[in-house]
Parts: sequence; structure tokens; C-alpha cells
Amino acid sequence: MKNAYLFVILATLFAGQAMAETRYVSDTLEITMRSGKGTSYGITRMLRSGTQLTVLEEDKNSGYTHVRTKSGKDGWVLSRFLMKTPAARDRLAAAEKQLAELELENRKLETAMTSLKDEKSKLSKNLGSLDSESRKVSQELAEIRRTASSALAIDSENKELKSRVVALERQLQILQQENEGLKNRTARDWFMVGAAVVLLGIIVGLIIPRIRWRRKSSWDTF
Repeated sequence: MKNAYLFVILATLFAGQAMAETRYVSDTLEITMRSGKGTSYGITRMLRSGTQLTVLEEDKNSGYTHVRTKSGKDGWVLSRFLMKTPAARDRLAAAEKQLAELELENRKLETAMTSLKDEKSKLSKNLGSLDSESRKVSQELAEIRRTASSALAIDSENKELKSRVVALERQLQILQQENEGLKNRTARDWFMVGAAVVLLGIIVGLIIPRIRWRRKSSWDTF
């Protein structure tokens, strides 16, 4: 502690001689923790700047504060050397660490942004291809619909033609049956005509000789 005071006094005395060179006071500082409130008490340990302490008691009359370290050691330190915020060196280190983390995160985000841009470009190309493919599929679908419509019309015509064919086949069967009937009737008629002719021939064959015989008999009587 005496060394610290001596350093301050020497710095004040030689301030005028050091105007040609600029310097800054170091943030590194050690303070004493004593067993009581005053310099007459023994030093229990040295505390570096930035050491976290828990305040147990503050004596404004003596200017000392009763504190406890994280390790459980307690003692008295000068109140004027205590701050409610961490040391500037620690804050700077924390800020630098946070800045480094932010810079790393920023680089990651930039890399991710580049990847997203590339992905967007690929997606845009794929979207163009998909749009072209969609138009082609739409055209093919329209053609299929037209073909299907034509197929349905052809199927309907085929069904109608099949119905007509069936009707014609039935008519043909009826005509064939009628034709067979006509053939049978014609044959029967011809048979009857032939039988009549034969019968007529027999009759004529029987009648003509008698007529001749009668004529001859009548001639004989003259």
C-alpha cells in the first residue's frame, strides 16, 4: 500500500518532466485485505483488481468495508478501492470477448447469407424449370383430355355400331329363316306342280285313247 502511495507522489512530482511522452495509468492494481479496520492490523492477503467480493459490513467512520471472497476468506479493505461495477480491464476483456463472438457470429451469418443466396439462385432456376415443366404438363393434359374426349366419342360410336350390327345380325337371321321357309315352300310347290303334271299326264293318257276309240266306233257305224 505504501508503494502505491509512493508511486502516486512520484508521478505528481515528475508530471511536468514527462510532458513530452504520453502514458496511461495501468488498470492493474492490488489492494490489501487486513484482519481489522486499520493499517495496524495484519495483511491477510492481496486482492487484485477485478476480484469479486461480498460486502458484509461497511464502516464509514474508519473508511473500511468488511468483505468476503469467493473462497470464503473474509477481511477488511479500504472502501474507496471498491467499485459497484467490474474493473475496466475485466469489462474490456468481456467486451472484446463479446465482440469476437459477435464477429464470429457475423461471419457465420455472412456465410449462411451467401449459402442462402446461392440456394435462392438455384431455387429460382428450379422454379423456372418447374414452371416450364408445368406448362408442358398442362399442354399434355389438355391433349390427353382432347384425346379422351375423342376416345369417348369413338367408344360411343363403337357402341352404337355394335348395336346396329347386332340388330342387323338379328334381321339377317330372320331373313335367313324366311329364306329357308321360302326354299322349303318353293320345293313343296314344285313338288306339287310336278305331281299335278304327272297326274294330268296320267289323266290325259287315259282320256285320249278313249276319245279315239269313240271316234273310231262312230266312224264304223257310218
